[in-house]
Amino acid sequence: MPKVGSAWPFNTGALEFKYPPSLRLKRGWEFDVVFRTGSRHKGALVRLLFIEAPDGKTRFGVVVGKKQGNACVRSRGRRVLREAARRLAPWVRPGYWFVLSLSYRGLGGNARDVYVDVSRLMERKGFLSSDWPGISW
Repeated sequence: MPKVGSAWPFNTGALEFKYPPSLRLKRGWEFDVVFRTGSRHKGALVRLLFIEAPDGKTRFGVVVGKKQGNACVRSRGRRVLREAARRLAPWVRPGYWFVLSLSYRGLGGNARDVYVDVSRLMERKGFLSSDWPGISW
């Protein structure tokens, strides 16, 4: 088994797509601010809520409502949303807080469909930079 930092066969030296704690909304009041004062836009599988960041840093939060399923279903939904946010983060314009909320239909979709829906919403609203390689990078 390779060690961390060793020459892994899949290490291409390209962009690293990490999802560090500095990229996440963590506090309840941060989610509350976005839910109470943010703009809402709805895609086929995902709802996008956003505000201009008071601290100037782009951060993401993901939520799945309790009415949408049991714990394992909601956990899968959060993982899928986090993956979409992680993949788009390098190309998102700075200075916004985003909350991604998965709809009931989104729980039945696969991760690719959710990623495509999030990217289309963010592209339509102008949050992705011009050098974004597109959905199928």
